[in-house]
This record gives sequence, C-alpha cells and structure tokens, in this order.
Amino acid sequence: MNKDDLKLRTKSFALRVMALLESLPKNREADIVAKQILRSATSVGANYRSACRARLKADFVSKITIVEEEADETLFWLELIKERKMIPENRLMELMKEADELVAIFVSSGKTVKSGMAKIKNQKSEIPN
Repeated sequence: MNKDDLKLRTKSFALRVMALLESLPKNREADIVAKQILRSATSVGANYRSACRARLKADFVSKITIVEEEADETLFWLELIKERKMIPENRLMELMKEADELVAIFVSSGKTVKSGMAKIKNQKSEIPN
C-alpha cells in the first residue's frame, strides 16, 4: 500500500466514523464520546498527510507516532461505544478492525523508519577518522 492509498484509507475511515456518529443516542454521554471520537478519527488522516510532508526522517517518526496514537485513541472510543451498547456491536466490528489495522500499519511504519535511521547512524559511527 502506497502513501496515496493510505491517505484515502484514513480519509475513508474518518468519514465512516462520522457516519456512525449519526446513529449514537442523543444524550450527554454519547455527545461527549462523539466529540472525542470525531477529533481522534479525523486526526488520523490529517496527521498522516502531515507526516507524508515531513522533510526529515526524525520529523516523520514524530508525526507518525501522533497518527498511531490517534488511531489507537479512536479504537478506545469505539470500544467504549461497544461496551456501553450505544450502537449494536455488529455495526462497530468493521470500524474496530480498521482502527486496529491502522494502528498496526503506523506502528510498523514508525519502526521501519527508526530502524533505517539506526542503521545509518551505526554506519556513520563505524567510519574511521
């Protein structure tokens, strides 16, 4: 999956979460959860786009860590919705699976870049003076 595919996937994820929010009950508890999940789910795509524009690998790692955290936070809110039975579980499972997959993708991406940075650092330290 390339970065453009992942940009579309994160945008689609945000849109799907937004659509799901329309089904939440109209009460204080659901309103609070809705605001939180709306922020985190939309932040996944927005921050991923920002990470794609990073100029330095260290900047990318920093930004992709934020994306990972936002995806995981979105999963947390989905779990709360499920456990409070605000929406039937069958309507949540695909979104929860997608959130979990996005977390895994961003964790892996960050680790890959960090590993590459460490290799470069080690190679530089092995160069004789």
